[in-house]
Amino acid sequence: MEFKKIGSKYVVRLEKGEEVVESIKALCEKEEIKLGTITGIGAVNKAVIGLFETSTKEYHSKELTGDMEITSLLGNISQMDGEVYLHLHITLADHNYNVHGGHLTSAVISATGEIIIDTIEGVVDREFDEEVGLNLFKF
Repeated sequence: MEFKKIGSKYVVRLEKGEEVVESIKALCEKEEIKLGTITGIGAVNKAVIGLFETSTKEYHSKELTGDMEITSLLGNISQMDGEVYLHLHITLADHNYNVHGGHLTSAVISATGEIIIDTIEGVVDREFDEEVGLNLFKF
């Protein structure tokens, strides 16, 4: 990973073989980024995405393999129990131009990843909400 900080933004290049979520989290920890937004594009060859089923309060995950373009990576950075908390969603297009999307658990870069992190001054925590079954913003 290489990055450049410009004002409140980080321009990040992920390298072939790097795992997206781990890499972004490591950068946030190193640079003490506690709150912000994430956008990105690039290419991966393996990803695990999920869908939250509200009736059962469970995530259902699916592993995807093969050449895929990241047509959109969106998310936010917050804190939970004093740790970096990433909430990321991804849309991936495969070789047949079929699109798959959902909550991003992990993805491995196959060519490059171009990520922009826009930091926000302040801290927003999260806490588990029993009724919803998710870790929600806590204000």
